Amino acid sequence: MECILCKSEKLEVLNLKNNYYFCKNCELIFVDREKIPAAEEEKERYLDHDNSHQNEGYVEMFEDFIKKVIDPYLKGKAKVLEFGCGPGPVLADLLAEKGFRVDKYDPYFYPELDFKEKKYDLITSTEVFEHFSDPGKEIDFLYKLLKVGGYLAVMTSFHPGPEEFADWWYSWDPTHIVFYNLKTFQKLIEDYNLEIIFSDQEKYILFRKTA
Repeated sequence: MECILCKSEKLEVLNLKNNYYFCKNCELIFVDREKIPAAEEEKERYLDHDNSHQNEGYVEMFEDFIKKVIDPYLKGKAKVLEFGCGPGPVLADLLAEKGFRVDKYDPYFYPELDFKEKKYDLITSTEVFEHFSDPGKEIDFLYKLLKVGGYLAVMTSFHPGPEEFADWWYSWDPTHIVFYNLKTFQKLIEDYNLEIIFSDQEKYILFRKTA
């Protein structure tokens, strides 16, 4: 058994309702492969959420993300991919209102693959990384879509460590199957021409492609 991100075999088993593994090398936490929900179950879970412009809290979440992670670094007509936008692409709409040229992708709701032939100034991925069954493969894919000097802006709640994981609300969603912290992302960029530009060490992190 090895870590699904860094391939280290230094794993600790967290015996909870489902078996989770904590990687002592990169500090990724991930669920046992047999407990990954089926695609139909995951889609139904998305449809249960009120992810729309009518949900003021949902809109405010993205406005805060834009203010803290995007506005200080990008302006104007940058080319953006909103990766994993869900059924109600609120973030994509907010960015378009600010003048960004936005493409949307979601495997369930916006499955068109035209974006695969393009390069982007910015890729946003909010509340998506925790759903990756193969995070290394997905991150490599996003990296290749970035222009040199482009940004990858991620929102996913950073885990509090194996001791507090069982009581952490973010782990209770069965479609959340992989969890990161700042050390995980610091280890990740060792394999890429990426630098961390900003992180609140809670749920936001911004990378820039350097070469």
